Amino acid sequence: MVRVLHYIGGLGFGGSQMFVMGLYRNIDREKVQFDFVVFENQLEGFQKEIIKMGGKIYKCPRYQGKNHIAFQKWWKTFFQKHQEYPIFHCHVRSTASLCIHTAKKYGIIVIAHSHSISNGSGFRGKIKDIMQIPVRWQADYLFACSEKAGRWMYGRAAVKRNNYRVIFNAIDTKRFQYNKEKRMKVRKSLKIDKQYVIGTVGRLTEAKNQKFLIDLFADIHKKNAETILLIVGDGELRGVLEQQVKNLGLSDHVIFTGNKSNTQDYYQAMDVFVFPSLWEGLGISVIEAQCCGLPCIVSERIPKEIDMKAKLVFIVNLRKKEEWVKQIQKQKGRERFSQVKALKKAGYDINCVTQWIQNFYSCLAGSINE
Repeated sequence: MVRVLHYIGGLGFGGSQMFVMGLYRNIDREKVQFDFVVFENQLEGFQKEIIKMGGKIYKCPRYQGKNHIAFQKWWKTFFQKHQEYPIFHCHVRSTASLCIHTAKKYGIIVIAHSHSISNGSGFRGKIKDIMQIPVRWQADYLFACSEKAGRWMYGRAAVKRNNYRVIFNAIDTKRFQYNKEKRMKVRKSLKIDKQYVIGTVGRLTEAKNQKFLIDLFADIHKKNAETILLIVGDGELRGVLEQQVKNLGLSDHVIFTGNKSNTQDYYQAMDVFVFPSLWEGLGISVIEAQCCGLPCIVSERIPKEIDMKAKLVFIVNLRKKEEWVKQIQKQKGRERFSQVKALKKAGYDINCVTQWIQNFYSCLAGSINE
């Protein structure tokens, strides 16, 4: 058995976590086993499922600058103690360079994986940009969820090298296919009758731009009182967003579900999916929504690979608020169909991607043992 160590920061329901867990659920765990390094206090989410599937979880300190020496010492001690890992798959960006060189000293093959196209704004974002630059030379393999995510993290020269690959953020299409009976059941549990449900799924953070979505909903609700906004996910901005909803007098018409491991059920309840992100490596939620047959209104900041060519994606500039309102309203009454075939054709089926990853890990581990 090959044990692969994933450095992923947290175990919440973010896009990179959903992707890795999709691989983990479908991989042959008698041949490949996943273990995880996460930041302290970031265990909520997939912890129980990982342990049930035989994975181990290690807690490392969160990098804060002032603990630079202690952070590097933690990784040195870790790799000295745990020499059972031939492969280190790193999904964290800014602090990756601080531990990759340590892994390399112990003969471990390193895969860097880009899941984003921005570290955010301000001084902190600039520091992260600088810190991640060495990764393009340190890692043995450079993975990205889209061409845009690859160019952003590794640079235009690196993405032309033989060690670079775009790995689609594939999903379990069976989980996300449209089911009318399940739709009625979920809507009933949410006390939704015939209202038009505008939905989104994602962490409540600056990047996902839910503040903009709530403003859109306020305009739509003035024109049509029979509307509901369904927000699935949690994050540091939840309190701010809930206060925004309260200030707008919309508390009875906006549902915050918090984090959910069964997000596939909540897509069923929606009538239109709205994703006004400021930046995205890909946007796996839009892939899931399309699989469920939902029309998706997305920002121009989303990578082009998100469109499954099923005539479900409508790209709107964030500066054109009226166009967002128009497109959202336009989808009312649209008939739903599962899009499993379209996703498989586009390369987003988890079984195909998992098989490739499994073979790749096995070949890498085999090359070490030769």
